[in-house]
Amino acid sequence: MKQPARQLPQSGFTLVELMVSMAIGLLIVLALITLLINVNRNNSEMSKANRVIENGRFALQLLQADISHAGYWGGHVPQFDDLTASAAPTGVPTAVPDPCLPYTTPWTAADKTNLIGIAVQGYEIPAVVPSPTLLVCANRVTSPQASTDVLFVRHAENCVPGVGDCPSFTAGELYFQAARCGTATPSPAYVLDSDATLLVLQNRDCTTTAELRKFVSSLYYIRDYAVTAGDGIPTLMRSQFGLSGGVLQHKAADALIEGIEGFRVEFGIDNVSDSGAAVDFTTAISWADTANLTSPRNRGDGTPDGNYVRCTTAVPCTTAQLMNAVAVKLYVLVRSEKTTPGYKDTKKYEMGSTTLGPFDDAYKRHLFTQTVRLTNISARRETP
Repeated sequence: MKQPARQLPQSGFTLVELMVSMAIGLLIVLALITLLINVNRNNSEMSKANRVIENGRFALQLLQADISHAGYWGGHVPQFDDLTASAAPTGVPTAVPDPCLPYTTPWTAADKTNLIGIAVQGYEIPAVVPSPTLLVCANRVTSPQASTDVLFVRHAENCVPGVGDCPSFTAGELYFQAARCGTATPSPAYVLDSDATLLVLQNRDCTTTAELRKFVSSLYYIRDYAVTAGDGIPTLMRSQFGLSGGVLQHKAADALIEGIEGFRVEFGIDNVSDSGAAVDFTTAISWADTANLTSPRNRGDGTPDGNYVRCTTAVPCTTAQLMNAVAVKLYVLVRSEKTTPGYKDTKKYEMGSTTLGPFDDAYKRHLFTQTVRLTNISARRETP
């Protein structure tokens, strides 16, 4: 008779084995969680760094695009920059213009001369912001970031109203019109007005009406918050000239790019001719009498001379400096929007004639610089 198979007793993990396996499992899970946290932290820091770089590049591109058009007046050349003129020039700026002067009443001839002749302008927001208001453009430069600069850029629009994607003519806006008819050129040879009945200068055929171009004036500054006052995110702002509340004036500023913490502007001044003579617009033009000197003795040659100049409260830029500005050097300091745990910014940032930092905080920063040539001004001073 066959013996039945012996059944072994059922068995499982012992308590010790179970506890060891659970401990190993917990260590593996902990390692995976730590890895995931580190990956997320690294991705977050990379995202911050990328955003800082993107914001800095975008800020420079935006500013450069506008500054490169500074001094463009649809073919009109201020006489003090016109190398074909031989007499002492007229229409020379006599004062640094009020950059936020509203067009509540038509500007005087002197106002227009100063605005047309000075295409770029800047001033300083000091380390202690004036209270209660700024002395210049107080209604538009609101809540400015301390120790930054304000920049103005002026030119005519580079498109003709209604042509292509250019906005159509809008009654009441301010337009610039340059005279093209050589036999009927007024003095000055342009009209800057909002009244269409006055914009009647003629083309080269002395019959058809010359094209109109919208007057452009852009104000750039840094506000000390982005969305809500006190949020601590410095932001690049822009105010543009146009109809606002039925008045031709600089409009309320729009937020452009967040995280722009530092902004410095310096101007390259062309105040020496090829001959080495200082620029002097009070006398008739005097051409160099030496073959290798090709610029007039009392005109610049389109190249910055000496150190770049920053317009400060202590030493504001003069009329002569601004009307001879042929280049703009930009310094843009970009800050991350959020802090980095365990990080401390101990670096110094050289921004031309000034230095910012160390900030000794947990924000990461990157400094961007760019020099923009004012082609419309510098090129017309060059001679073959």
